[in-house]
Amino acid sequence: MALANLTGGPQFLLLGLMDGTDNHPLLFLLFLSIYLLNALGNLSMVVLVRCDGTLCSPMYYFLGHLSLVDACFTTVTVPRLLASLLRPGQAVSFGACFAQMYFFVALGIAESYLLAAMSYDRAVAVCRPLRYSAVMTSGRCAALVAVSWAVAHLHSLLHTLLISALSYPPCARVHHFFCDMTVMLSLATSDTFFAETAIFSEGLAVVLTPLLLVSLSYARILAAVLGVRSAGGRRRAFSTCGSHLVVVSLFFGSVLSVYFRPSSAYSARYDRLASVVYAVVTPTLNPFIYSLRNKEVKGALQRGLRRRAALQEL
Repeated sequence: MALANLTGGPQFLLLGLMDGTDNHPLLFLLFLSIYLLNALGNLSMVVLVRCDGTLCSPMYYFLGHLSLVDACFTTVTVPRLLASLLRPGQAVSFGACFAQMYFFVALGIAESYLLAAMSYDRAVAVCRPLRYSAVMTSGRCAALVAVSWAVAHLHSLLHTLLISALSYPPCARVHHFFCDMTVMLSLATSDTFFAETAIFSEGLAVVLTPLLLVSLSYARILAAVLGVRSAGGRRRAFSTCGSHLVVVSLFFGSVLSVYFRPSSAYSARYDRLASVVYAVVTPTLNPFIYSLRNKEVKGALQRGLRRRAALQEL
């Protein structure tokens, strides 16, 4: 069925973020600004981590990969969102729709596992500071990143194949700004019970695993911090985790509210608003949440700007 759909399958009309056929130039400018800010923040973080020798610790290694994922994550959806704000109801082919779904799901799962790897890194730094270098070796960090990408793509491939094998109307109206899993399941004309059951059970394991790892890491951190007698020591321990905890709460809170509900509770308006949070807002805030509270990142940025200014003067 999926191969038949690819060769001569249905088309989908993306209605965008807002219902109706009106243009929204002010919203276009707003989301364009957010997208450019996202690209600037995340790509700057990638360059800083790669080029500045002071940002060579495991935390910044994971942060560099997270910033790359965030830059790609918004690129999968926001350009189509911008186009829909100026020209609502754009036709999207079957292949393009499910390619977008594949990369969106893969990048979202990769982000969740990278956040789990970062929480493990913070737990080791707080709970076993003297063994930190021995535990968080470069090989282990690279293995954690590789596993994150591998699990993400396998998970996304399974979901995309299951949903693309369903039957769809010749021209379906998609009340969203991208081809999301919950939307495509609601549009299918064939029985979705097997696909929904497989996606829910497998997705529950894949998504809740990093959330469980994050929860266990922070439980260890909390236990270690409560064992510190001085208030200053507690503040220093929490300061290393505060930025990460904010990012985790925003990402997992919005994802769970969208994907772990029965299809009977599907709401196009709610899903679009929640999707803006985890697909647009959170990836844009991530580099600024980490950099604004981090002296090392701010120092590396200042050194980079000074080097650039010096080169321009030559």
